[in-house]
Amino acid sequence: MKKPELLAPAGDDVSLRAALDAGADAVYFGAGAFNMRKRARNFSPDDIAGVVSLCHEYGARAYLAINIIVYETEFGLLESTLDKASEAGVDAVICWDFAVIDAALQRNLEVHLSTQASVSNSRAILQYYRKSGIRRFVLARECSLDHLQKIHLNLEEELGEEASRLELEVFIHGAMCVSVSGRCFMSELVSGESGNRGACLQPCRRKYRIIDVEGDYEYEIGQDYVMSPKDMCTMPFFEKILESPVASLKIEGRMRSPEYVSTVVGAYRKAIDFYFERNGKTDQMEFSGLKSSLTDELRTVFNRDFSDGYYMGRPVGDWAKTPNSQALKRKETVGIVVNYFRKIGVAEIKVQGASFIIGDELLIQGPTTGNLSVDVESIQIDHKAVLSAEKGDRIAVPVSRRVRANDAVFRRFEVTQ
Repeated sequence: MKKPELLAPAGDDVSLRAALDAGADAVYFGAGAFNMRKRARNFSPDDIAGVVSLCHEYGARAYLAINIIVYETEFGLLESTLDKASEAGVDAVICWDFAVIDAALQRNLEVHLSTQASVSNSRAILQYYRKSGIRRFVLARECSLDHLQKIHLNLEEELGEEASRLELEVFIHGAMCVSVSGRCFMSELVSGESGNRGACLQPCRRKYRIIDVEGDYEYEIGQDYVMSPKDMCTMPFFEKILESPVASLKIEGRMRSPEYVSTVVGAYRKAIDFYFERNGKTDQMEFSGLKSSLTDELRTVFNRDFSDGYYMGRPVGDWAKTPNSQALKRKETVGIVVNYFRKIGVAEIKVQGASFIIGDELLIQGPTTGNLSVDVESIQIDHKAVLSAEKGDRIAVPVSRRVRANDAVFRRFEVTQ
């Protein structure tokens, strides 16, 4: 059994570093307008080389997402972006528009077929493989675990040993679109902002009321947000994912915070390593305990409550109860780092917002620092120990590794639902 790749999202440089520090084997990112998360901060085409270099420094792979529909007037920009990707040594391009596929292949770039192509059967895979040479497929999220097995077996039956050249990639955690694999036109219809161009305004996440014009009455559609699915979380049945014929496990979340990326990547990294260190022969109770603990961790960051997705079959009633996050922890701004004293491992912080006390958790985030969680064990002002830090103070706290001037500092706290 081969250990699968853990593929993490990166919407900006802080999340990129957080993903790599948390143990991602590969990172996917967008550059400029050519990706499905246009509202994320993203990187520019000129940033591609730096992203790839940092990933390779960590021993990780870098995948550039150009997974939108491309218009006739955009070929020049597309080609210049792919030229930069090729020069930077990008490990693959995630796409599905044939113009992008063709342009990437012309530059000898590896292509991973995006989930936007809705590939959900072996015959479609064979068509892309034989005609375009594509070897990795991000399967449609409608696929169940049973579908995964059947696709794999049918590929083996058709290709024999050659089937080992093909790779299946699936999502294991994060937001799910009501249209599942994409190509939703609701945002375009409502606001003129197309989801297929990465500009979705998520009208599905709202609550709606139906008006009967003839009967002159109205009613709400159920108790929940019935077009807003809960988030996918495979941790409760993760051993089934690891036993499936999948090469890459993908986490959704290029618009999420650095602590989200760090927490989610870290949780799945622990589960994968635990399972494979024991060659898949884990004690069921021990692994169940770990999964339960990691699921609790996953609930501390953004989520709309959790669903199995389609892995166990078509979900029924897995609709969000609220448009807001159900995270068990939130953060508030404290201030910025103004200095770091390497020899004693202490950060000097200027408190510009929320106060905090000994025992609180701080998050320190920056482009090079990534995401660092600090349990406050002591606070000093002018070399004198104090119990709390208030707005306007310049304080010193011990940290476990280097931080940088102008890194943002937050207080993270538990919330009651």
